[in-house]
Amino acid sequence: MQGCFQAKESLTDIFDQIKDVDQQIFGVILEILRKEKVQDLIGFLSDFGNQRLLESSIQQQGEKLKLRDKQQKWSVGRKDLEQISNVLRKLKDHEFNYKDFSSEENEESTLSLINTIKDNSKIIDLLQFLVHLTSIDESIIQGGSNSLHLLVQMKVDLSEINFNNIKIQNTSLVGGNFVRCNFSGSQFNNINISGINLNGAQLFDCIWKDLRIHELHKFNGHTGAVQSVCFSPDGNKLASGSDDSSIRIWDVKTGQQSQLDGHDYCINSVCFSPDGNTLASGSADWFVFLWDSKTRKIKAKLNGHTGSVQSVCFSPDGNTLVSGSIDNSIRLWDVGTGLQKVQLDGHDDAVTSICFSPDGNILASSSYDLSIRLWDVKTGQQKAKLDGHTSTVYSVCFSPDGKTLASGSNDKSIRLWDVQEENQISSTDKQQKDILAELKTPLFFNNLLQESKNITILRISKTPLFQAQGALIMKGDFIDYQGYDLRQLLKSKGCCFQEDFKQKQFFFNITIIIKFITRVFINYFFIRFYYSSSLLGNIFWDFIKTVIDQN
Repeated sequence: MQGCFQAKESLTDIFDQIKDVDQQIFGVILEILRKEKVQDLIGFLSDFGNQRLLESSIQQQGEKLKLRDKQQKWSVGRKDLEQISNVLRKLKDHEFNYKDFSSEENEESTLSLINTIKDNSKIIDLLQFLVHLTSIDESIIQGGSNSLHLLVQMKVDLSEINFNNIKIQNTSLVGGNFVRCNFSGSQFNNINISGINLNGAQLFDCIWKDLRIHELHKFNGHTGAVQSVCFSPDGNKLASGSDDSSIRIWDVKTGQQSQLDGHDYCINSVCFSPDGNTLASGSADWFVFLWDSKTRKIKAKLNGHTGSVQSVCFSPDGNTLVSGSIDNSIRLWDVGTGLQKVQLDGHDDAVTSICFSPDGNILASSSYDLSIRLWDVKTGQQKAKLDGHTSTVYSVCFSPDGKTLASGSNDKSIRLWDVQEENQISSTDKQQKDILAELKTPLFFNNLLQESKNITILRISKTPLFQAQGALIMKGDFIDYQGYDLRQLLKSKGCCFQEDFKQKQFFFNITIIIKFITRVFINYFFIRFYYSSSLLGNIFWDFIKTVIDQN
């Protein structure tokens, strides 16, 4: 029925059928449905007796809902009710009431629909009507949920609206403006609430579960310290290595994880290949593993190091993997065969970090021996030894053009090195100033802000930030899709919980009691010891009252 119906009539055409209906009738119908405690909307509207009841109720309330032109009469008849009933019947059987219109697969068609209806105030009122109907009839929850998504996407002002008891599921409300709305009794299930504005909202007895919110971006699962993380080239996956001897691959959007087990000791380094198909890991068990990132199975075990492997890195073409170890050696491996190609010796202590230049011709390494080494990848020969740090060098990284190398050390300094000249770039050198200038945010080149010792930094982003300052919460559940309670997040955003109010009220009452007892005691003290001197007593009493009131 659903497929047959859609072939006959489009969603836009269905919406357009309410063009002659007075918008104020939606509020009247909602009031009547709630008063009659209706649960089956279509069944209620199909009954002739109920139709007469609706007509009668609308006519009785007509005087209260006169239009701006007082001479214009309130005229809503059976025709209007029939139009609304027909639209609701069609929407109930339409894919609009079954599919998630916020999903990626429906993104294009949803955008097309929005462009068609965004300027139609009657359709916007119909969509709000459908949202409210979810609090009455559970059979149209997805339709109401899609309606709310459309309203948010069209940036309709939804502030200060009473959304009591609505039920919303399987949709996205990203960026929605719900300032001072009343969501008490509402139920949200599998909703993306990233970037919504709940400032001043009322959230009593809400049941919000399986929520998704980008502000979290916290992946829990490891049982030990996380030593290394690496994004896949497409940015959709994140690999992590931990002291718990496991590797986990996370879906960045959903937070879902896959666990890779095989190493016997802590994982010190993980790295995706340029094509994202292979993940390399270096461990304290002396092994380097190559994993198939799709099947999550081990492709190869690279054996050769005689100490903990501290760092692994793929060459830009993905054919070579380099590893550095506390055995003081650097080893280059053929990714295809899993065989060692060459061993680079030169460091006097453990190798902490390794990095290929963007063209793959130079390899940089750092060590506990305080030095940085540059290696010619083709010949395997050391090109240069860069000295300057006064403690262990933990990290090295090439600039995108490969001309500059950055290093970080335990001596608390970051140093920049000229790769071609093979020396450190001085802080007074024009080249360093040019490099740093390239790293500055374009905002500061526009001279929009005057120089000041006290600068407030604003985060400028296309993604709206989740807000809930002053939102009132009483009871209810707020759980994300991983089962974590979001109350702490809500508190950090400025929400006020009734439990906190009760605690504050308790201490306030205790303070009042203490003040009362103190006043009684002071009064007795005053009468007992200062009765003979009224002037001195009055001065003393006034002083004590001032102290009490100030505290």
